[in-house]
Amino acid sequence: MQLDLNLLTVLDALLEEGSVMGAAERLHLSSPAVSRTLGRLRAVTGDDILVRTGHAMVPTPYAVAVREDVHRLVRQAREVLLPARELNLGELDRTFTIQCHDALAASVVPVLLGRIGERAPGVQLRVLAEHSADTDDLRHGRVDLELGGGRPDSPEFRSEALGRDPLVVAMRPDHPCAAHLDLRAYAAQPHVLVSRRGRLTAPIDDVLAAEGLRRRVVAAVATLSTALQSAVGSDVLVTCTEVLGRPLVDAFGLVTRPLPVASPAAEICCNWHQRYDSDPAHAWLREQVRAALEEVTAG
Repeated sequence: MQLDLNLLTVLDALLEEGSVMGAAERLHLSSPAVSRTLGRLRAVTGDDILVRTGHAMVPTPYAVAVREDVHRLVRQAREVLLPARELNLGELDRTFTIQCHDALAASVVPVLLGRIGERAPGVQLRVLAEHSADTDDLRHGRVDLELGGGRPDSPEFRSEALGRDPLVVAMRPDHPCAAHLDLRAYAAQPHVLVSRRGRLTAPIDDVLAAEGLRRRVVAAVATLSTALQSAVGSDVLVTCTEVLGRPLVDAFGLVTRPLPVASPAAEICCNWHQRYDSDPAHAWLREQVRAALEEVTAG
């Protein structure tokens, strides 16, 4: 059975106003249009809905019985089709899942937690490590935000560049290169790479090759903390981001020196699925991530 659900809106107005004219004024329609719709309602329900008594119209017993149900249905339909866009942070009860590498987790997440705790105490964060391979977690909603250096290439995803972070070289304070680090010295030392995919080369190797140099990569590890730990008691060098890597570099008691060659700063991107574009809570989360990163880089 095909029903015109617009009939409910008119029925609600008729039962609230008690007259065709009143319902027409409320709905910004003409009286003849509302009168025709009342005729359709009578045909559908098999009930007169409103009947004339003297100079007034009164609802039938059926109309009285369904009045509250009709009003509730119309209100619910409006809430579905015209959702509220104002966000009440004090009442927001939601868990967000963020996936990022450990340098971002160590530097940005503590600031992000502070901002969220002050503004939306009912919000929880689930922070996950990066996978060694691409997954469908973002597509299927298991992850709300991906933070890192890559951008999805599918149009169903959104991506925003939040900033850039220069590359530096981390080493122990008494490393032979701590006093002076040039390109040849950089290439001559052992290196540990940070790569979630386990890659043993990076763009810097192309720069070295153009200079006729080649570095010795002894390992590729999934996290910056593992790479930095390997540099604590050895001559290993670790190339990492300057600002985002600073908390972990400091935690391991290491020092950094400028990368001895011109190299583009690492891009920091925020990725999400398009389903969350118009979600006020998700948009607010993205704002907090952006502000937290700005706070970290400004410091």
